Amino acid sequence: MAPRRITSFSNETIKRIRSLEQKKFRRMENRFMAEGMRIVAEAAEAGRIAETLVFAEDLAEHALLRRLIAQCEAAGGEAIEVPREILHKITGKDNPQALVGVFPIPEARLEDLDRNAADVWTVCQSLKDPGNLGTILRTNDAVGAGGLILLDQSCDPWSVEAVRASMGALFTQPIVQTTGAAFFEWLRAGPGMLVGTSLRTSHDYQDVRYEAPTFILMGNEQHGLPEDYEAACDVLVKIPMRGKADSLNVAVSCAVMLYEVLNQRRR
Repeated sequence: MAPRRITSFSNETIKRIRSLEQKKFRRMENRFMAEGMRIVAEAAEAGRIAETLVFAEDLAEHALLRRLIAQCEAAGGEAIEVPREILHKITGKDNPQALVGVFPIPEARLEDLDRNAADVWTVCQSLKDPGNLGTILRTNDAVGAGGLILLDQSCDPWSVEAVRASMGALFTQPIVQTTGAAFFEWLRAGPGMLVGTSLRTSHDYQDVRYEAPTFILMGNEQHGLPEDYEAACDVLVKIPMRGKADSLNVAVSCAVMLYEVLNQRRR
């Protein structure tokens, strides 16, 4: 089947895809948008096939694109060929990627998680920056973490910025959005060591023996963890700061913690 060709900015399909830039429409449609050949290809490798592919007309003969189109159509999806100006309209970028994929938002709940499937999990409370969220997902994937649990009013993991920053890792990592109360209740119903990062402790992060499964609890970028969340942890740890800065970026701190857990397992 030949891809459909659209050249009008006012086409309803184009307007619907473009609306996925906004969270309210992502929720209404239960869909999100991923930009770029690499991310869409990595999604396919993880078994996640785009429902809709929109690609630049000058890319039509690209071998990888042709394979992605075939996978999309075989799964009942649709491929749409457009001028690059339409991609600019969809993404809102001056130099848009030559391919955009539309995917259903996966529904993952705490009760769906197998906590014993991985040695380490990441939990973030009121994370606000989508770039940090995407970077944490990439690190999770790198260390073989079980998934990402977002607590309270964290930013949307399906935003264009978070998806881009994840570099495809959101297709390999389950993501659960829930409240702190629901998470603590679920966690204490089974095994799991809850480790909070805090400046209000004397425990060096390398002095603790992490027991599987370990749940690394990261706080908000500006305020860290609330005191009641810290009190709910099995142990609080801090990363030593030798310079003038008093803290690290949350995604960097998360990476340090995850690799410490990984290295303890390797040893």
